[in-house]
Amino acid sequence: MSAPEENEYRQNRLNAMSELEKLGFKPYGRAYDHTDLKTLREDFTEGATARAAGRLLMIRRMGKMNFATMNDGTDRFQLIFKRDELSETLFAGFKQLNLGDIIGVEGSLFTTQRGEKSIVVKTWEMLAKALEQPPEKFHGLTDQEERYRRRYVDLMTNDDVRERFRVRSALLAETRKYLWSKGFMEVETPILQDQAGGAAAKPFFSHYNALDKDCVMRIAPELYLKRLLVGGFKKVFELGKDFRNEGIDRSHNPEFTVLEVYEAYGDRRSMENIIEGLLPHLCDTVIGTRKVEYGEAKEVIDFTPPYRRVAYNDLVKDLMGADWFDIDFAAQLERAKAKAKELDAELELDALHDELMLTHEIYDKLIERTLRQPTFVTRIPHEFVPLAKACEDDPRLVDVFEFVVAGKELCPGYTEQNNPLEQRKALEHQAGEDTEKIDEDFISALECGMPPTGGLGIGIDRLVMFLTGTDSIRDVILFPQMKTV
Repeated sequence: MSAPEENEYRQNRLNAMSELEKLGFKPYGRAYDHTDLKTLREDFTEGATARAAGRLLMIRRMGKMNFATMNDGTDRFQLIFKRDELSETLFAGFKQLNLGDIIGVEGSLFTTQRGEKSIVVKTWEMLAKALEQPPEKFHGLTDQEERYRRRYVDLMTNDDVRERFRVRSALLAETRKYLWSKGFMEVETPILQDQAGGAAAKPFFSHYNALDKDCVMRIAPELYLKRLLVGGFKKVFELGKDFRNEGIDRSHNPEFTVLEVYEAYGDRRSMENIIEGLLPHLCDTVIGTRKVEYGEAKEVIDFTPPYRRVAYNDLVKDLMGADWFDIDFAAQLERAKAKAKELDAELELDALHDELMLTHEIYDKLIERTLRQPTFVTRIPHEFVPLAKACEDDPRLVDVFEFVVAGKELCPGYTEQNNPLEQRKALEHQAGEDTEKIDEDFISALECGMPPTGGLGIGIDRLVMFLTGTDSIRDVILFPQMKTV
């Protein structure tokens, strides 16, 4: 970002700062002992002495009786500056205050005739002078891109945005609390790795100077967490950052937060139980309701379990016909074109040459978006999930779920593959000619013996989106990635 542009507003604030210094005020003050405004309001006692600190959002100068509004991030409170309650210096200094300035005040609690709880200021201190003019008298930034780029201004002027990120923090805390209560241990695994693993995604590359070797930023912590199960831990989870050098849209950011959970001697069903326990817990303890309004349409999503369970192939048959998997590819292609036209949807059919990819295109574009309430989609074709174990009754399918909410995948869960021979085959098939992408140390770990295991991964950013009702990932990431301007 370029150096601050000199303008009339900035110069006026510099002049005000100079006048404050002449009066003996330090523009950037010391630590200030105070009580949160929210606590002052909750414990309000008429006439009691109060100390508060925060940012000035409004100033009304009316001669001998002046008013201001202070916001400290917990609440807003009215301040009253009376000429006969302040020293000459303090009253003169008040005239040099600007919107956005941060001050500390001490005074008595008072309720106005209109019922407005206020602080009648007896003394005040300058804590930080704001040299930049706040946007639209603190009505907030109106340009969406600017809100993301200058999140600090967005937060100081928008209580709803600040509350959303408070909720995000509380969701993370309660997630940890819930998993600890179920016997899971939080661990940390490497972010810089020798090779990307645990997902099919394009990594960011870096270089160790001290070791003189290339490395990647992790795309998933999965393979290291499974090593811990081999080592003897039974229940582990990690809450941390993953990085994928891919696209940016309303539900994707290259840097994102993920929760991964693994349970030795568990399976896909034990992971479903975690989801059906964790989400209601988060709704009850943080959101206050299990029925959450999502998106601009205020669609009500009910997180009360049990959640629907339905097989992938059954969803396809429901839409495309019970004989879908019995007809040949040419007939499937014609039926797909007709269905897309009927539903006024677009399918990318030109590059598809087999039943598997055609079916998944139909699921991805025509079916998943219709799953609005929480749904476990189970028994997925094995080609899409190389790290999962096959269903016992049909090796063409894997024992997994995709947990879908409001038409978007929130969380996959697996019965994990613990057979090192089968795991090698699956990874070799996924890698193709790039056999160097196979993590041989991970295979070696599996050959030491990993217990039957259940695992899941939740995109925390998407979870916060659903539970706070927003449909843009940038609204739940404090500093999302942006193009350089």
